[in-house]
Amino acid sequence: MGAYGQQKIETPNIDALARNGMLFTQHYAGSPVCAPSRYMLMTGRHPGHAYIRNNRPRHADRRIWDFEALRENPALEGQIAIPDSTLTVGEKLQHAGYQTAAIGKWGLGGPGSSGLPNDQGFDFFYGYLGQAAAHTYYPIFLWKNKERISLDNEPVNPHTPLPDSLDPDDPKSYDRFQDQPDYSPALMLEEAIGFIERNRKQPFFLYFASPLPHVSLQAPQRWVDYYREKFGAEEPYVGDEGYTPNRYPRATYAAMISYLDEQVGALVEKLKETGQYDHTLIIFTSDNGPTYNGGTDAAFFDSAGKFNENYGWGKGFLHEGGIRVPMIASWPGVIEPGSTSDHLSAFWDIMPTLTDIAGVKRPEHTDGISFAPTLRNMPDQQQEHEYLYWEFPAYGGQQAVRMGKWKGIRKNILKEGKLDIALYNLENDPRESRDVADDYPEVTDKIGRIMQDAHTKPGHTSFGMPALGDR
Repeated sequence: MGAYGQQKIETPNIDALARNGMLFTQHYAGSPVCAPSRYMLMTGRHPGHAYIRNNRPRHADRRIWDFEALRENPALEGQIAIPDSTLTVGEKLQHAGYQTAAIGKWGLGGPGSSGLPNDQGFDFFYGYLGQAAAHTYYPIFLWKNKERISLDNEPVNPHTPLPDSLDPDDPKSYDRFQDQPDYSPALMLEEAIGFIERNRKQPFFLYFASPLPHVSLQAPQRWVDYYREKFGAEEPYVGDEGYTPNRYPRATYAAMISYLDEQVGALVEKLKETGQYDHTLIIFTSDNGPTYNGGTDAAFFDSAGKFNENYGWGKGFLHEGGIRVPMIASWPGVIEPGSTSDHLSAFWDIMPTLTDIAGVKRPEHTDGISFAPTLRNMPDQQQEHEYLYWEFPAYGGQQAVRMGKWKGIRKNILKEGKLDIALYNLENDPRESRDVADDYPEVTDKIGRIMQDAHTKPGHTSFGMPALGDR
């Protein structure tokens, strides 16, 4: 985004939020992938205390990638679900009198499970329940509350490469992947605007979890054409790194982000039209760092900025490129326009922040700290984290701790049972290129103790790491 230094992709509406609000420079996602990151946001728990710690589907069945099979058997859809006993930010605000909606990608429980949005504090839901279906923006169905809504798209399963029989340089070879009538982000925007309209006279909480710009590369043609002209000629992506092929991958990726920005502008305009804008806190953020596959080109766009976006350091990994994410907050009359904060925060701070602002008693079991004092320009009242902790039982198995200027990380816990800690000084090494663990053994030892204390045995066995004592 332009507010964070992006030079190639235009995001005027998101940039306007930053000009009118506060830009955070040290904010972190809950995890380096979708489902667990969103769980941390919903519950205020860090990954060592979380029930959901990975993107694992509830069924080990490859048919989750077959959309016709999902249509015939809804029980195949969805990730491991949030338990009934979990308290979410939606429930807290719902109990306080807010109308609540989740629109977009859910990923925290499929049909018939305990994790359905309507059973987790949301009065209204529209979007994808499962993440496999969200790997295309032209699905054959979406969910509205607990009802499956059929769309007019032809089923094209994700991770289908361009057939060898087709010319990769011919744009018409890609029509079946790009040219369909029902584009899910457009449908989601309609529902979000409708929700705001219906609740123009009462307090509401809208969790607008747009899947953009997650691959597959699919965007409105007008935006693709705009960036084709801006970027010039480019090589096609034939689908050899997953998701769907695309004739103009760079132009399409930029188009997806600019279309998301356009949607942000439409939501802000709706708030102004209904007279709610001046009384609404808007928080814009992302659930993980830039991806490495599906035809995206993070290096071309410099997507991670000063952090390392390469495979092993971006999405899927607990390095800065995988979990340091943008966060912008806009709140007219409260947040000082054009302000910047280096307050250290993470997704598990969102729940206590929103309950604090709503005047609701904060949850008893939360790892988060409200950053409402920072939003209100009351630095003397702002509590600080001693450390932030993550674990991720995938991509080899990882743990990480952020403590002041220090970042400690373990990798390959699952593959090799390795418990060695690499240590980085983020003040002078934001790309985490120089391991200084041997130079600062006392810091490394302290981070090791934090990793031991912050990890608890997961409630679901599939999220365990035996080298940490999980059996």
